[in-house]
Amino acid sequence: MPSSSEKTGDKSAPPLPAPLGVPVADSHTHLDMQSGTVEEGLAKAASVGVTTVVQVGCDVRGSQWAAETAAAYDAVHATVALHPNEAPRIVHGDPDGWSRQGARRPGGATALDEALAEIDRLAALPHVKGVGETGLDYFRTGPEGKEAQEHSFRAHIEIAKRHGKALVIHDRDAHADVLRVLKEEGAPERTVFHCYSGDAEMAEVCAAAGYFMSFAGNVTFKNAQNLRDALAVAPAELLLVETDAPFLTPVPYRGRPNAPYLIPVTVRAMAAVRGVHEDVLATALASNTARAFGY
Repeated sequence: MPSSSEKTGDKSAPPLPAPLGVPVADSHTHLDMQSGTVEEGLAKAASVGVTTVVQVGCDVRGSQWAAETAAAYDAVHATVALHPNEAPRIVHGDPDGWSRQGARRPGGATALDEALAEIDRLAALPHVKGVGETGLDYFRTGPEGKEAQEHSFRAHIEIAKRHGKALVIHDRDAHADVLRVLKEEGAPERTVFHCYSGDAEMAEVCAAAGYFMSFAGNVTFKNAQNLRDALAVAPAELLLVETDAPFLTPVPYRGRPNAPYLIPVTVRAMAAVRGVHEDVLATALASNTARAFGY
């Protein structure tokens, strides 16, 4: 069932929600894809109790911007990475190219190697708190891109471990392979499943491994009972909240642009699923995010 905003085609910014009583962090956002300035976005978020954001890189340029923005604003922390769908694209837009020929550069390096080297350099910066979003995405990349994705994912895991940074995972339609690669490589001490998309059974697997599970606005969608079931069983000490803005705007504003200031809507929905007061959940979320990203 479409939300009211989807029915009307309303694309305006949703109103400010009531402020949270306990400040929290948006553990995954894309300020570079949102309207307005960084200052405006941070001010709106802070006005409703969202006092910290984690700006996530998805390619080399976006990761550089994330690192620069985190250096400029105390309320912003950065993560850097090549999104899973970037790895197959890096080779001249040819998803087959990496596995066939690797777009060889002089000296044996590949375009993917060079991009990963820049992510490695950025990951060493003190204001960069994580490596991600990385992982596997079988929704937009077919079988021909899997080899490049997995190679990139394994490289990001190594970078995160070597620099002692959190690993931020993008997992879309690839649960079993993501868990397999993490087990084979050995996950970093702090691993976050961004926009958690598994079910309750997978949540128990993640909990046993100590992986953080970050829930986004889609936990409010009518057809997302699997996410609410997972949220209900996930340990409180492993829960995070995010916007993934400008995407995944929570109900009742689905279809309109998302931004960090809408975190309270998702927090309240999560608290209802958990059967706890929003302040109790917000306290846990704030502590967990600081522990996950080491700030």
